[in-house]
Amino acid sequence: MRRPGSVQQKIPCVFLTEVKEEESRKRDCQRFQVVATESVNPLALEAEIDCALATEKLDGTCCYVTVYKGQPYLWARLDRKPNKQAEKRFKKYQHSHRSCKGFTWNVEEDFKTVPETWIPAHRVKHHNGRPVPDEHGHIPGWVPVEKDNKQYCWHSSVVDYGIGAALVLRPSAEDEDLLEISAVPLADLMEQTLELIGTNVNANPYGLGTKKQPVHCLVSHGSVRIRNPPAVNFQQLCSWFQESPDGRVEGIVWHCADGTLVKVHRHHLGLTWPQGETCFGARPVVVHVDWSPEEFNSSKDLFRSFSRIRGRCFSRIQDIQFDP
Repeated sequence: MRRPGSVQQKIPCVFLTEVKEEESRKRDCQRFQVVATESVNPLALEAEIDCALATEKLDGTCCYVTVYKGQPYLWARLDRKPNKQAEKRFKKYQHSHRSCKGFTWNVEEDFKTVPETWIPAHRVKHHNGRPVPDEHGHIPGWVPVEKDNKQYCWHSSVVDYGIGAALVLRPSAEDEDLLEISAVPLADLMEQTLELIGTNVNANPYGLGTKKQPVHCLVSHGSVRIRNPPAVNFQQLCSWFQESPDGRVEGIVWHCADGTLVKVHRHHLGLTWPQGETCFGARPVVVHVDWSPEEFNSSKDLFRSFSRIRGRCFSRIQDIQFDP
């Protein structure tokens, strides 16, 4: 299987979209929502969407692995966003024009400051040497995940820079129906983007861990394939999400042969999320964290906890428990 694309930018919808004057199902306090029309996006057609790899869109937060301080490092997504005054001006323009196109930003004055270690995402456009916002008014980017940053404590729990590894949840090479949790060398994940999921991320739709024993892990983008995906047709996709056992997912991301990524989210189709038990949360998992507990620094370390139950199988990922 070819390596799926890296998620560096906002992924466009597989359908053309329109703005409706009604409360958003996805974002609180947003008085409009973006919904799909029944017309397939020409971008998807040009990229031969019918031949693309259909993968599950997971509900977490985006991460990236690249070099920092001379070694492979995990980076957290941090979009540079407008300050309150600029955001208000942008929303007013968007509301009156029913579109973001044509709005003019003052890149030097309109945006909040970011840490010195921040880097813009790949393919962010630049003007006079400065990164400029996308049509949504954001400048996508990354900051390195360091152990002493409490804001990214859950990101930190899935990496151990001492051994240079990350906790990754992925389909087993021997049985694609079975998931496995492994400590994967960060060097093997270089330039990949991954989704951080778990107890304290996005209300934990997959039921991982508990407040007392939080569980988090990374899932490489494009690694969870959807078998027998529906055709790229509005009505067929609506039916699949509502009626198929495999449709209990947040959305689909298609990885096209030319590197183009397109997606559809339940909210694009007017459907709610989450809704009952998820397809991903119900999958069986085996623990393959093979480092010995003595190699990890802290007795409370998530790596140590997983290494103590290596070889253990659970019928669902939400059933993962550590020994007392």
